[in-house]
This record gives sequence, structure tokens and C-alpha cells, in this order.
Amino acid sequence: MKSESIVFAVAGMCFGVILGWVLASQQAGRAPQAAPPAPAAAAAPQQVPPLDEARVQELKTAIGKDPKNAGALAQLGNVYFDAQHFPDAIAAYEQSLEINPNDPDVSTDLGVSYYYTNRADDALAQFERSLKMDPKHTKTLLNKGIVLAFGKEDLRAAADEWKKVVELAPDSIEGQQARRALEGVAAAHAAGNTTNQ
Repeated sequence: MKSESIVFAVAGMCFGVILGWVLASQQAGRAPQAAPPAPAAAAAPQQVPPLDEARVQELKTAIGKDPKNAGALAQLGNVYFDAQHFPDAIAAYEQSLEINPNDPDVSTDLGVSYYYTNRADDALAQFERSLKMDPKHTKTLLNKGIVLAFGKEDLRAAADEWKKVVELAPDSIEGQQARRALEGVAAAHAAGNTTNQ
């Protein structure tokens, strides 16, 4: 087995645990962003909540009355995102950003949704837009690192993003997650180095 494969396997296991917790905690409290998943082999199976049809209709009614309601569109995107209806989430987030292009939370949600639909390059481009709005947006930096690690298999670049999160907000949830991810990368590299000897 190549050392790179071992590194990604160990890192995947570490990230799977971290990201499972992130997704579960964010769905419970519905934070504006959610981290992308670990690769399927590393992620624990998660219960996908059903689409809240009543909430979708409520938000669509509000949007019908006020088509420029960026907040309702973002909330609609969140409802679709939570039920893993990512193409619908993308459409809602894109419409919200057309109305309010300076919302880094919605921009980051859009980037995460792109990643979930196997569009890692689009996700990274969207994260760059978010960071132009707010260069210290820790959830964007955390998610950018995850996409770099799993979408691009660039652990070095991912670690650089997570280091920024730890420097900016060491005691925040994002800072703690980034620290765990960095520890996972270090452990993965150590495991890869022992197999090369």
C-alpha cells in the first residue's frame, strides 16, 4: 500500500469522526454553514432528515409575496440542504446571493452545496468569494480546508487553512475542529512515515 493511501485512510477516519459531529450539531442548531462530508468510506452512516415540506411551502409563499427576500431564500436553501436536496439548495442560495451578494454565510453554504454535488472547483471558487467578503470567516476557512483535503487531496494546503482557523479563533468550535483535523493530518503523516521505514 502506498504511503499516500495510508495517509488519506488515517486522515479520513479522523475527519469522519469530526465531520459526523459537525453535521449532527449543525443540523440540531442549524448554523448557517455545514462542513462537507468525509469520503464515503470514512464517514459513519447518518440519518438524513426528511424534507420539511410544510416549511418549504411556508418559505415559498413568503418568497412569492416578496421575491427579493434574500433571507427567506437562504432559509429555503437551508431546509433543502438539511434534507440533502443539494441541487435545490444551490438554486435557493444562488438566488439569495443575486439579491444580497455580500453574505459570506450564504456564500459559504453555496460552496459546501457545490462540494456535495462533486463540484470541488466551484466550491473552492465560492469560498474565495466568501473570503473576499470576510477574510477571517472561520467557517469558510474550515470548509475550504476540508474541500482541499478530500476534493483535491491536498493535505498540505488543507492544513494551511486549518492553521489560519486556529490562529483566528482557537477556542471556537471551528478552531477546535481545525485543531483536531491538524492532529489527524499529523497522525496520518506519522503512520505513513512508519510504513516507509
